[in-house]
Amino acid sequence: MTTTSLFSRCHSSSSSLNFKCELESPAKTRLFSPATGKHVVRSLKTCRISCSSHDPGSGRVFVSSRRKMVVMLSTVQLLSHLLPPNGKAADMFRLMKDEIRRVVTKGKAAGVLRLVFHDAGTFELDDNTGGINGSIVYELERPENAGLKRSLKVLEKAKIKVDEIQPVSWADMIAVAGSEAVSMCGGPTIPVVLGRLDSMQPDPEDKLPPESLNASGLKECFQRKGFSTQELVALSGAHTIGSKGFGDPFTFDNAYYKILLEKPWSSTTSKMTSMVGLPSDHALVEDDECLRWVKEYADDQDKFFKDFTNAYIKLVNSGAKWKTL
Repeated sequence: MTTTSLFSRCHSSSSSLNFKCELESPAKTRLFSPATGKHVVRSLKTCRISCSSHDPGSGRVFVSSRRKMVVMLSTVQLLSHLLPPNGKAADMFRLMKDEIRRVVTKGKAAGVLRLVFHDAGTFELDDNTGGINGSIVYELERPENAGLKRSLKVLEKAKIKVDEIQPVSWADMIAVAGSEAVSMCGGPTIPVVLGRLDSMQPDPEDKLPPESLNASGLKECFQRKGFSTQELVALSGAHTIGSKGFGDPFTFDNAYYKILLEKPWSSTTSKMTSMVGLPSDHALVEDDECLRWVKEYADDQDKFFKDFTNAYIKLVNSGAKWKTL
């Protein structure tokens, strides 16, 4: 028998597929004709493909049907085009993080994180519209997105560098950038799966929760997007960074909740404290259900980090359309 190696390693973002496919044929049969290659077709009748895996517990599998061989080889060829360079999605993730860190500073982190909320926040559960799809690039002139043009321009510098290696969607770029913004400011490290597709048009208008909503309105709005009251309060903690007045603007921690409980906006002696937060922030401590979680996160930063991580992952998957084979 003669053996020719066809394919070796294939990696995915969720697991590592280590396998080897070899074409085996009688020793006296030439596999490939230098002139026409016709021997390949004829030899498939008398050869077989041996597939072996490096994963524990797996054995060798032989494929001898010509039809099965064609299907398998076609699938391998298709997979090779879908995989990132060298077949490693993890490498692409690291590349994206590195390029984001080159252009996003702590001072720009809040704006980048706001991009995530405004891109993903259009999601509606009932009709499955909106969500994390990169449509924010078409929506920058909307009043609620004022100021985001600067953040997108910063992120575009990183995206250009990544695209030189392999094109990535805006949806993926924004999702990863938001997680990096949190991490660089001292918050939790949030894993982000890649593979989102971009929309080619803007999402419907008036889908983001207005800043003037009371607690009842906020809970109703977030429920339509598939989020619980706990997740609403956890995601609101993103306001701990930036210029909302909740502690150090460059540190992601649970200061947001501690300051909420102090209600500094109620002060009549200082104009500065009266400007802390938005009406939607203030509303959280005026509702018993929301207040329960505000108090819990004020007392336990680890709990806040864990719940924010879970809610963020859910947010950046909301309404996402994914690449498929």
